[in-house]
Amino acid sequence: MNNFGSEAHRAPISVAEALAQARAAATGGRRRLLGITGFPGAGKSTLAEQVLAAVPGAALVPMDGFHLAQAVLDEAGLADRKGAPETFDRHGYAALLRRLRDQSRDDPPVYAPTFRRDIEEPIAGAIGIRPDCPLVVTEGNYLLHWPEVRALLDEVWWVEIDRLERLRRLTARHEAYGKAPAEASAWARGSDERNAALIADGRDLAQIVVAGD
Repeated sequence: MNNFGSEAHRAPISVAEALAQARAAATGGRRRLLGITGFPGAGKSTLAEQVLAAVPGAALVPMDGFHLAQAVLDEAGLADRKGAPETFDRHGYAALLRRLRDQSRDDPPVYAPTFRRDIEEPIAGAIGIRPDCPLVVTEGNYLLHWPEVRALLDEVWWVEIDRLERLRRLTARHEAYGKAPAEASAWARGSDERNAALIADGRDLAQIVVAGD
């Protein structure tokens, strides 16, 4: 991993400090790949959007675009585990990151998938990454859990917030996308928390810990 030049930080830094590091990295003369990870509901997507706003020309490629389609999950008996590591195309995700690392100034755009929460399905070819993009941001739960992904990123940030606030956000998110309150709470404290426990050791692998809003 070729990081941004920072040393590992165990004490959280502010969002403003993290954004300053992202801006500096984007002026280094070559494309950088920044990963943002943390527990479900920690605010990864929010921080990723803040980085995009702070760095002109930056692009976002979410890990969630590599969710397996619902029909595939149903056939494999994984519908109740949606969001767990085995419900993603991890090798396709790594292959895309490798293409983005290797993309040269003379290459055509690279197209990446996104994930639509309103329909709970990935959408192929939804994001175009131009060859002159200075910083590609990718966010998701398993960036530090999958070694082949971790090795392709220049730096990975871990987003951290209070656990009770995180569970509140997760429950509200599940309700917003159609789950009844009891089901939303059970999902946040069940499947989401099992996934959180699986990636907990990743905090110590991150270069930076960012205090979420």
